[in-house]
Parts: sequence; structure tokens; C-alpha cells
Amino acid sequence: MELYLDHISKKYKDKVAVDDVSLRLTPGVWGLLGANGAGKTTLMRMIAGIMRPTAGQVKYDGLPITELKEKYRDRFGYLPQDFGFYPEFTVKGYLYYVAALKGLTKRDTKRKVEELLEQMTLTEVRNKKIVKLSGGMKRRVGIAQALLNEPEVLVLDEPTSGLDPGERVRFRNLLSEFAHDKIVLISTHIVSDVEYIAMRNAIMKDGKIIAEGTTEELTQMVEGKVWSGKIPEERLLEFEHRLRIVNLKNEESGKISLRYLADEPQISGSISAAPRMEDLYLWLFPQENGGIS
Repeated sequence: MELYLDHISKKYKDKVAVDDVSLRLTPGVWGLLGANGAGKTTLMRMIAGIMRPTAGQVKYDGLPITELKEKYRDRFGYLPQDFGFYPEFTVKGYLYYVAALKGLTKRDTKRKVEELLEQMTLTEVRNKKIVKLSGGMKRRVGIAQALLNEPEVLVLDEPTSGLDPGERVRFRNLLSEFAHDKIVLISTHIVSDVEYIAMRNAIMKDGKIIAEGTTEELTQMVEGKVWSGKIPEERLLEFEHRLRIVNLKNEESGKISLRYLADEPQISGSISAAPRMEDLYLWLFPQENGGIS
């Protein structure tokens, strides 16, 4: 099983949203990391067959998805950033409706809907209208509909938006189990969504894939650029202007511990720290401090 992005591009009049992207996806969880506006959603929409590339092809097991048509859609699950539903739909009614669109039998629909209501912790709200649910619950309904047909290829665009930390952990565990023999691609700017479950990650910037590899391979890009040091509390503002700070913590005796990024140590007594994916992300996207979670 293989999904191959073969030199795909998407150009508009005055903008290149996706620029000559090639990526070979095999079973397992893949992360697609990038800041907002990097081109991730456009890329996802082309993988889903909703949008046609200006150049290149998306291929599944060697065949263009434009040729496979329904055969590809039957094996595909998709959660867009914003999924649509009629205001009158209840959770259960919506899942039954999507199951019918996906061609599930009545028997399979009942089994799968009950299973997903339980997995997504939606059993108690099964008869509630979706429009009246919280943002996190709506997101769980969206995840459930993407999983209904037990797809071989599952594409999720910012799937944990609106989920609380506990829900995100349960969702990541579910995906890890699901991806045993399936291709799962998660587009996100929240590093913790993919840091521990992704088999490989691709990093997208300005429409291009600028790096691809395992967490260990990618974090080597910032080896020797991550530091830990302590400063007096009253000098924090000064260092916030000077340094690219990953996180900070108040210590006793009026000191603050900083984890920061720099080519060379900038605080006396700093020690080198083992790099993590969030360090790499902030090194590549310094304006995105608010995206780390």
C-alpha cells in the first residue's frame, strides 16, 4: 500500500500554494508540520481529490486517483479543518447519513456507528443536535465520520483543534492502533499531536517540503542549537527581546530557567540540551511560538 505525491503543484494567479511536492507515504502515522499558510490544507485537498493539482499527480498503489475515482474514495477517509453538516442533524443521524453516502450496508453501519460513538466518547450525546455541541465534541463527530468506512488512507487536517488534553491523548492512541496497516496523514501545527506517534514527519514551508524523516532524524537539524540556562528574574524582559525562547520556568531565589535556541550559548553557564520536535519547529518557524502545545 502506497500513496505517492508525484511532483504536485497548485498555482493561483499570483501565488504558488504548493510547489513541486513529492512524498511517498506507506502504512503508519505521518505528520505534516508547518505554520498556518504553509500550504498544508491545499495539499490535503489535492490528496482528497477535492482539488486538482496544477501540475503532477496523486497516485495510490501506482495509479492516479483521477483514474481510480470511486475505488479510491471508497478507501479514503477525510477530516477537513471545517466539516459541514445540516443544522438539524443529531450525532447519530449524521453518522448514519455519512455511512449511507459511503455505501456501508445497514448491518455494517449499525456496528460501526456504535463502535465509534463509544471510541469518541459520544454515546451520551448521540441524540443531540450537532449544532448544540461544544467545539471539541463537534471535532470528535468529524473524526468519527472520517473513520466510518475503515479507510486504508486517512487524512486529518488539524484534527485535535478544540479537543482538551485528555481527548487528544485518547485520539492519538486510537490513531496509533488504527494505523497498524493503514496510511494516516495528520496535518497540524501542534507538534505534540505527532511527535510521539508519527513514524515519519514532513515539514512544509512556503508551499515546499523542506525536510522529511523520523523524529530522531529531524531533530538532528537543531543539534547543538538548544540551550538551558538561568537568569535573574528582573532580566527576563531583556532576554525575551534577545533570545528565541522555547519555554521558561520560575525557580527559587528569584531565578528563571530558560530553554532557548541559538547557534552559541547566550547565557553564562548554559548547558546544551537534547533537541525535541518543538525546538525544531520554533527554529524553522520563529513567529509561531503560540502554535506549540
